[in-house]
Amino acid sequence: MREAGILMAECILCPRRCQIDRNLQRGFCGCTYQMKVARIGLHFYEEPPISGTRGSGAIFFSGCNLRCVFCQNMVLQKGELGQYVTPAELAAAMLSMEKSGAHNINLVTPTPHVEGLLETLALARQAGLHIPVVYNTNAYMERDTVRRLSEYVDIWLPDLKYFDPQLSKAFSAAADYFETAIAAITEMYACSGPLRLEDNGLAKTGVLIRHLVLPNNIENSKKVLKWLKENINKEVYISIMAQYFPCYKAKEIKELNRKLTKEEYRKIEEYVYELDIENGYMQELGEHEEEYVPNFNLTF
Repeated sequence: MREAGILMAECILCPRRCQIDRNLQRGFCGCTYQMKVARIGLHFYEEPPISGTRGSGAIFFSGCNLRCVFCQNMVLQKGELGQYVTPAELAAAMLSMEKSGAHNINLVTPTPHVEGLLETLALARQAGLHIPVVYNTNAYMERDTVRRLSEYVDIWLPDLKYFDPQLSKAFSAAADYFETAIAAITEMYACSGPLRLEDNGLAKTGVLIRHLVLPNNIENSKKVLKWLKENINKEVYISIMAQYFPCYKAKEIKELNRKLTKEEYRKIEEYVYELDIENGYMQELGEHEEEYVPNFNLTF
């Protein structure tokens, strides 16, 4: 394994492998060597075992190694919004959220900041953090990164967005998304196993895989679900999300410039039953999906 300083000087933290010196310039993710955070606070819009009744202690990081044209957090995508934080400051924020009643610490799009996070999580654990740590990720990450984080991460919350490389290239600028994401998710399972719940229904450890259904792309969703059913532990927990709404560049793409129809989502529901997927969650098809987007104008 390469030393941390070399990883930042010739950054290979994600599959982009930009190999740039993040002390001097920004990579594809838009991040420097410093961690940048756009929002810290309780978040109530995750799956029931994550949000619980008191909320998930969410830390929204700035920057991303994908370029999803439908990104609901597009203001964070290029790493421009937010405040720089040190590992000590972020560890203190984690402990403060635990004291405020958060069920867990929820790291949202954290992969570009892994080096700082490893130090942060070590400091937080040493200072007495005991609630679970959730790694909320697009899954476009290296297997080695998963292994490095496994000492501190209790719950993995990865997306599996695409099966079709043409879609992932067109909509997220990552033709290798599927092969990369399934390798990372497989490693997450090897490290933590299936999702395990406490008696109160809250997540304790394990993996919960998310999939956002896109309009006009029902076959992509079916292939993703079929792959998960056939290739991951039979106890796999899958969260199927219906909250898509056209935003950012998707407003200009005919294929994506509308919400899901009831018929589209009904077909996904029927396919879930056909596959006999036993564990997971299906989000209700609503009318106010915009409410799930956090307010990033808040200070912390």
